[in-house]
Amino acid sequence: MKTIGLLGGMSWESTAVYYQLLNRMTRERLGGLHSAQCLVWSFDFAEIAFAQSRGDWQRAAGLMVGAARNLERGGADCLIICTNTMHKLAGDVQAAVDIPLIHIADATASAISSQGSLRPLLLATRYTMEQDFYKGHLACNHGIQAVVLEPVDRDEIHRIIYEELCQGAVKPSSRKIYLDIVARERARGADSVIFGCTEIGLLVSAEDVNCPVFDTTRLHAEAALEFAFRP
Repeated sequence: MKTIGLLGGMSWESTAVYYQLLNRMTRERLGGLHSAQCLVWSFDFAEIAFAQSRGDWQRAAGLMVGAARNLERGGADCLIICTNTMHKLAGDVQAAVDIPLIHIADATASAISSQGSLRPLLLATRYTMEQDFYKGHLACNHGIQAVVLEPVDRDEIHRIIYEELCQGAVKPSSRKIYLDIVARERARGADSVIFGCTEIGLLVSAEDVNCPVFDTTRLHAEAALEFAFRP
């Protein structure tokens, strides 16, 4: 098994889910006491979030590149960025190392295409919903046109991620807000939902939504393991 390098801590709440998924899926595949072979770099998310809020992506890129190089030197055979938003810097990270970066949008697009979904609703941070690094990757590389929320709903989705989920707060009232937003967008023609922030699965699940759901955390972990077990 190859060693997976995790750029995590953004937030650690979802990085913990990655770690659980990688280990559980490895045990399911190999049985017994087997677990995933991985290295984790866990950022102090406050520093990353501050750079995001100020639009200081150069500062964030420097932090990400330094961590990626450390994981490569430590023996990682591949990298995963354990957050959708920080894939804005995926190109910077990949250019700085010689090992492959497994892109979360590629893993998600594969699942969307296999389901035949044409208008997936993108739930994510404001950065991911408004900027082009994620939507554009889906469109340019996979021909997938994601549906994005109106500004008021974008703000509420973003607020709940940063003020609640990233801080370990899972509230039934926020679950209702998310599901009401999904129901409205389904009525407008969205045919599926992308959990485009790795914390969203902490709040809602596929069982809560009456349409195909693409949980990017799980899909990303599955793609990493496919690479790790490849001969």
